[in-house]
Amino acid sequence: MSTIPIASDERSRYEKLEFVAFLAGLCLFFSTIEYLFPKPLPFFRLGLANLPILISLEFFAPGYVFLLVLLKVLGQGLVNGTLASYVFLFSLAGSFSSVIVMLSVRRMFGRHISLVGISLFGAVASNVVQILLSVNFIFGLTAWVIAPIFMTLGTGSGLFVGMFAERFRTQSRWLETMRQHYGKNPES
Repeated sequence: MSTIPIASDERSRYEKLEFVAFLAGLCLFFSTIEYLFPKPLPFFRLGLANLPILISLEFFAPGYVFLLVLLKVLGQGLVNGTLASYVFLFSLAGSFSSVIVMLSVRRMFGRHISLVGISLFGAVASNVVQILLSVNFIFGLTAWVIAPIFMTLGTGSGLFVGMFAERFRTQSRWLETMRQHYGKNPES
């Protein structure tokens, strides 16, 4: 059987898509693990599925990061059975607002901000958007009652996820191998 030669650019794109798919699988794995922990509030999640997204900021241009976030949200919706519910829309809006803010912060501050800071900005963005959706479309003004608790827990969770991601980024041998293979330039 003969193989069709693939151009270098096409191979590079294919390899990046494979890495995105792998990270999306990790997002789903962490999302499933997250369900083992009790939730202090409805809709509250620890955000473990955001670990691969934080790591992806080092490797990918924004288009690939957005693809990863879309795969994460769709996968969670399918696995959790929330794809046809307002919970899915909350997840979609929170995840995309979070990644937009994280990419913006990374672009503005570059290497001068750690994954802890980027994660905190993303967590706050996600929580604010979800609270605003709750107030305006689902629960009305009563949603403001749990907003302070939701923001506090969300910020704490963003801090925890960011600390873990930063430690992993600096100490992982596997990640160092990925850097050597994919390079450190996320603009490609």
